Amino acid sequence: MKVHSLFVYPVKALSGVEVPAFAMDDFGPEHDRRWMIVDEDRRFVTQREHPELARITTSLENGQVRVEIPGEGAHPLVQTAEELRVLVWRDWVKAVIGEPQANEALSRFCGKPVRFVFMPDSSFRRVDAGRVEAYRRVGFADGFPFLITSTSSLDELNGRLDTPVEMRRFRPNIVIEGTQPWDEDGWQALIIAEQVFSIVKPCSRCVVTTVDPESGIRDPAVQPLRTLSRYRRTADGVIFGQNAIHESTGRIRVGDPVTVKRSE
Repeated sequence: MKVHSLFVYPVKALSGVEVPAFAMDDFGPEHDRRWMIVDEDRRFVTQREHPELARITTSLENGQVRVEIPGEGAHPLVQTAEELRVLVWRDWVKAVIGEPQANEALSRFCGKPVRFVFMPDSSFRRVDAGRVEAYRRVGFADGFPFLITSTSSLDELNGRLDTPVEMRRFRPNIVIEGTQPWDEDGWQALIIAEQVFSIVKPCSRCVVTTVDPESGIRDPAVQPLRTLSRYRRTADGVIFGQNAIHESTGRIRVGDPVTVKRSE
């Protein structure tokens, strides 16, 4: 088993960036989902309501996040000093607003007023205490710092679909190869290189998996979610991949060996 690919998502709901390696800080993968989009009610905005957000690409250069908005060009995301409390799921979190130019371009693209906001180091959003006893933090990710998937499980799913889908549909951070399909269901802890990851829960999937990452259009046949629901429905929902937390800061790379430390 080894790391097949790695992804970070500098802005929640926008396209990810495939990287050869990433460092891990207290939040999770460095630069991962520290930015988010909010509406006039200060509530988070995602591809669930706006699938067209998939068409906005992101890039990272020396820690600087840039977004390329169709019809609006490229814009760096720069923090201001203005603070704002924002809502992501059930959590109200302190954030800072991004500079107006990118916000205005994004608002024109979305057809409504929206803003980019950033989670500073001074903000603390706790990982679900019902799942993780330790007092751990997470950025604007849905609930946990990492999502781990496997190439074999995607291959097995694609064998059931008329039109195969890319792993990008599932927005993982770490993709592992060299497993049997759905081996990850039994994992409890992994060692990647020298870094330990605790598996917290299966990841329940939503309508975002039906959005084509190139066109930003939902699949009218509700695939691959419809197929997954036929044989991957559990008490946690329709699952693909595993949510995880890291036990320490460090760095992992594509090609790093993966060992199952503990399993059911």
